[in-house]
Amino acid sequence: MKRRHFLASLGALPAGSVLVAATPPPTVRRVATDVLVIGGGSAGAIAAIQAGRLGAKTILVEAGSQLGGTTTTGGVDFPGLFHAWGKQVIAGIGWELVKKTAELNNDAVPDFTVPTGRQHWRHQVRINGQLYAALAEEACGLAGVQLRYYESPLSVEEADGGWRVRLVGKGTIVDVTAKQLVDCTGSATAVGLAGFSRMREETRQPGTLIYRVGGYDPAALDPAVLKALQAKHAAAVKAGTLQRTDLNGSIAGWLGKGGESGNHIPGADGTTSESHTQTNIAGRQALLRVLRFLQQEPALALMKIERLQPEAGIRETYRIVGETVITVEDYEGGRVFADAVAHSFYPIDLHFEGGVKPKHLQEGVVPTVPRGALIPKGSRNLLVAGRCVSSDRLANSALRVQASCMGMGQAAGANAALAAKAGVSPGQVPLAELRRELTRHGAIVPAGA
Repeated sequence: MKRRHFLASLGALPAGSVLVAATPPPTVRRVATDVLVIGGGSAGAIAAIQAGRLGAKTILVEAGSQLGGTTTTGGVDFPGLFHAWGKQVIAGIGWELVKKTAELNNDAVPDFTVPTGRQHWRHQVRINGQLYAALAEEACGLAGVQLRYYESPLSVEEADGGWRVRLVGKGTIVDVTAKQLVDCTGSATAVGLAGFSRMREETRQPGTLIYRVGGYDPAALDPAVLKALQAKHAAAVKAGTLQRTDLNGSIAGWLGKGGESGNHIPGADGTTSESHTQTNIAGRQALLRVLRFLQQEPALALMKIERLQPEAGIRETYRIVGETVITVEDYEGGRVFADAVAHSFYPIDLHFEGGVKPKHLQEGVVPTVPRGALIPKGSRNLLVAGRCVSSDRLANSALRVQASCMGMGQAAGANAALAAKAGVSPGQVPLAELRRELTRHGAIVPAGA
């Protein structure tokens, strides 16, 4: 371009604008670390903090914009269960963050000495999810963990003494060489990219979009109106203007509880960007159908959305095939594995399109999680934690809850840090050493293991 033409083009720019050259494609940068944790949800954030606190150089990669996963983005901001049968069974870093969140926000914590019976939800801890995310970030910073948001693994390849993982994000391509890799993606994404076996069901459990409605007085609703509304609901489902899963159960019960969630998204799948997109769209379209239907009732004409999560919660995707597979018999029987590193506690909680019927554990039973269920079968320098733990479907329906995932995450983070320091694979770290470090950092290690 001739100089006069170039100056003329500059003169056409808005005031304050600067002409720049086209942005070149990103170059591949290379980074080395001791421990790479992929996935910053319930398990991943805790795993990274634990590894960092043990002195390991740690990187935590999260595809979204914040830590916490189900507790924050998914909106299940009542993590649990940390207590069973009048005593605490899961503690450590996850409990530390949950307790700090409640205290900082002046939120009440349940009296855990009061038995819940079959009302297990009474021991859930209600917290502010976004505050939890901020405190988790703070804890990562204090532990020296490098956070990388908006990035996902593209490839996972074995390297000398560890792994080479290519991460792709906004204008970024990074090759990370790590001594130890911890997959906390919830779908065992890194494990699959590394070539190890995963399992899943042909039909997945439905997901749920968390939201809450307001703009009406539950106490002022006329029972006769509610009965008529239930009949209208059935007619709308039959006509196809509503789907049966848009609003599970009784409308009267749902409205009486403040209109929170209560939906199921059939076939919910978060394993790929395409399937996750469709799941989120389906959840929001269900919300729109419910809102428009209910606002037709004069008593609910002023109904409004008071809370709406940005993503639907996913209950089930891939699980690894581990050195050990936790069965529902192991879980319900409270088996204490020889290599147990954490507890889990929750009813068997398998959802179906019409709802859920929890199957509670027998009194006194507290299941355990073995290290073998965190190690993909035949792998080296590789661990998982969280929902993708090696387990059958029924056991996984209880293992997937946040407190249990936090306990697994802390065990995996400690194991990875110790393995990186010793230059060995996770299964070669002496169990006594691993349990000692977990106990030192506040975790509860199963007795008798």
